[in-house]
Amino acid sequence: MTDDRVAVLDGIAAQVRLCTLCDLYKGRTHAVPGAGDYHAEILFIGEGPGFYEDQKGLPFVGRSGDYLEKMLALIGYTRDQVFITNVVKCRPPENRDPLPDEITACKPYLDSQEATMNPLLIATLGRFSMNRYFPGGKITQLHGKPRIDAEAKRAYMPLFHPAAVLRNPTLEPQMAAAFKSIPALLEKVREMRGGNAPASSSSGGSTPPPPSKDKDDKPIQLSLF
Repeated sequence: MTDDRVAVLDGIAAQVRLCTLCDLYKGRTHAVPGAGDYHAEILFIGEGPGFYEDQKGLPFVGRSGDYLEKMLALIGYTRDQVFITNVVKCRPPENRDPLPDEITACKPYLDSQEATMNPLLIATLGRFSMNRYFPGGKITQLHGKPRIDAEAKRAYMPLFHPAAVLRNPTLEPQMAAAFKSIPALLEKVREMRGGNAPASSSSGGSTPPPPSKDKDDKPIQLSLF
């Protein structure tokens, strides 16, 4: 039987596909709400859809997606066992960086996905998703260094974006080492939760209301390093 989590996350995805809260919708072929296991222990968050993601409506389906699958295979996972999304759900023109107002417009969708899934680990891919949990941090300094939130009983792991590793293969040993540390990190958080699988923190099965543009939490535009 379909549980509340499925209904809520399907509802969020439906809202994303119809969203017009920022100008990115004007150039999209398909919005990309995210894909994977709604009950996954790991939530991966990237920056935004690229050309192939926009065409298919799925996250990380190009070369970066192939690389992410390669890293997941190192720890015995497939992409169907995790959930993957982005800080913005529509493709920025020419794959440019997402702008602060675009991140703000999409933030309530990501907030709702995270709260409903309540994963053990949130792994950020690139500096824009990293800034959500490590404000002002530098990816070159924080990559592979997890932070555990004892109150939320969750871990956060900043990772290079796969595209950055593809552009600079010297980063691959660091990327592989970070992924190989994930199983032990998951086990630590499982113990904090009493050995239980992640449970939804959503209060019910109704679809959350659409987000508003009137938000005070303005993200900052980041530099590369």
